[in-house]
Amino acid sequence: MGINPVKPRAVFLDRDGVLNRAFVRGGKPYPPASLAELEIVPDAAPALARLKAAGYVLVVVTNQPDIARGTTTRAAVDEIHTRMAAMLPIDEFRVCPHDDRDACACRKPRPGLLLDPPTTDVAASVMVGDRWRDIEAGRAAGCRATILVDCDYDEEIRSEPDARVTSLSEAAEWILLQAPPPPSTT
Repeated sequence: MGINPVKPRAVFLDRDGVLNRAFVRGGKPYPPASLAELEIVPDAAPALARLKAAGYVLVVVTNQPDIARGTTTRAAVDEIHTRMAAMLPIDEFRVCPHDDRDACACRKPRPGLLLDPPTTDVAASVMVGDRWRDIEAGRAAGCRATILVDCDYDEEIRSEPDARVTSLSEAAEWILLQAPPPPSTT
């Protein structure tokens, strides 16, 4: 008989508007169109370093429907992720390349990106996002908490998050106060 390994806690992070600047047009956020437009938010590296030091796995879960729409390529999205991984302590990137009409299981607000592959303890994890889709995906996946980084977009929040903050640093602080790291066994 094998031993069942303990799955780590994760902080699931939306990408655009949380880790990098989103381009807001008409009150709606849009991703950077290219690597040249990528601008990491100033507090991302220290906030993520604190979460990583507390034992969280950091997983980016991002809808990128522009791949399905043909306005960007998967290679361009992967290039942005490669740059982000060089700048931030991110463990994994999970991408939904579909549009709503594809009715896939991975496009937020569905929970597929958080649940597949099942490598983390989702019930002990937190979802941090800037849109209603992120909050609902975290709830549908069974995350212990959801946090909205409120960017004041012109869209309705369909279900209340467990916390509303104005930055990734505030989200990290909330997570660390609500769920401190387990005591050391050494």
